[in-house]
Amino acid sequence: MPQRILIVDDEPEIRRLVASYLTQDAFHVEELGDGRAALERLQRRPAIDLVVLDVRMPELDGIDTLRELRRFSDVHVIMLTAAAEETDRLIGLSVGADDYVTKPFSPREVVARVKAVLRRTRATTSEQLAEPLEFRGITVDIDRHVVAVDGAPVELSALQFSLLRALAESPGRVFARHQLIERVWGRDFYGEERIVDVHVGNLRRALGDSAGEPRFIETVRGVGYRFIA
Repeated sequence: MPQRILIVDDEPEIRRLVASYLTQDAFHVEELGDGRAALERLQRRPAIDLVVLDVRMPELDGIDTLRELRRFSDVHVIMLTAAAEETDRLIGLSVGADDYVTKPFSPREVVARVKAVLRRTRATTSEQLAEPLEFRGITVDIDRHVVAVDGAPVELSALQFSLLRALAESPGRVFARHQLIERVWGRDFYGEERIVDVHVGNLRRALGDSAGEPRFIETVRGVGYRFIA
């Protein structure tokens, strides 16, 4: 079955343009003009693989829409942001966006980003490990997609799990940001390397970890990150 994409943008021209390119690539596309309608749609019928979500919308903007969405759904989200609004991009990533595209954009770029996020998901689920990764205080079960800290289960997004897996599979190894991007986001990722810092911060909070006194993920200043064995 074709993968389903929901485009949420208050500008009909942008929705139609992006939808036409996604449809040509055999995606099933739905369009909505505001965040509240998107939340109602996703609560009523959650069978959507990815949401393309505009930040600047009247009434309920994209950031607040994403914040509400993350309370009940782990669906992939790509944000559409204005080129000058760096704050919007960073907030969107911290709230749980998988990626972002800045306006003005090429519709082909949006299609490429969509494919990259969905391809990353397939790669994560197709590469299975027989035994859970077990360390002091944390267990990462790749097959079951389960993480536990001190015996208590921890809820992670798909991207957070992929990032933790990339680090935990090579404990003690220092990964530069570009290496983590290649492993987690894929070689065709177009964004900035600071996306790694934002998602490492989110992952640490989910694990109850601290940058100042790390239990699991250590910052190697000027280089990147490593998982503490």
